[in-house]
Amino acid sequence: MRQIPAEPAQLVNAPSADIIFVDARVDLVGAKSLCKILNTTGLDAPLLLIVTEGGLTAVSPDWGIDDVILFTAGPAEVDARIRLAVGRQSAEQVSTRIQTSGITIDESSYSAKVHGRPLDLTYKEFQLLHFFATHPSRVFTREQLLSEVWGYDYFGGTRTVDVHVRRLRAKLGDMEQLIGTVRNVGYRFNVYEDEPEPAPRERTDA
Repeated sequence: MRQIPAEPAQLVNAPSADIIFVDARVDLVGAKSLCKILNTTGLDAPLLLIVTEGGLTAVSPDWGIDDVILFTAGPAEVDARIRLAVGRQSAEQVSTRIQTSGITIDESSYSAKVHGRPLDLTYKEFQLLHFFATHPSRVFTREQLLSEVWGYDYFGGTRTVDVHVRRLRAKLGDMEQLIGTVRNVGYRFNVYEDEPEPAPRERTDA
């Protein structure tokens, strides 16, 4: 465990950590400010606050912390809270990845792959693929796609949707059929079962 002074220069250059503790036993106001600063710096580790029983009344959601630990807590409780905080963060990170029909979409890095092959998508193409993949088998009109992907303030016509769908299909290659056309209605994301790994053939001796 490393201790780092609560100074901006130290925080900016702080090494990566699996979990961060903020000691709020003495200075609650300072601890709250520090928690907010840590969150604005793109914190990617669980943030745990160490407090006295009296300090619990001052803690609120706007602190941006993941859990609190009383300074009187025993080793077993501290260990349990650490494991739970790290586990919750891991679950959240996993949830940012979508896998369906051979497509893998990573929401955190705005990237996508088809059967392991990276797709070179523009931001809008990524948004369109992401929207389709998160609404499988549902049919959307061009007007609905404009509203959901481009936004209500977009003044372009529905032709924009057709152009982006065509480009997206081209980049999907052999998987272009994932984005199906519903005649006189619009488009939908077709769901296919991922192909299972071929079972090893049994060897038979002649």
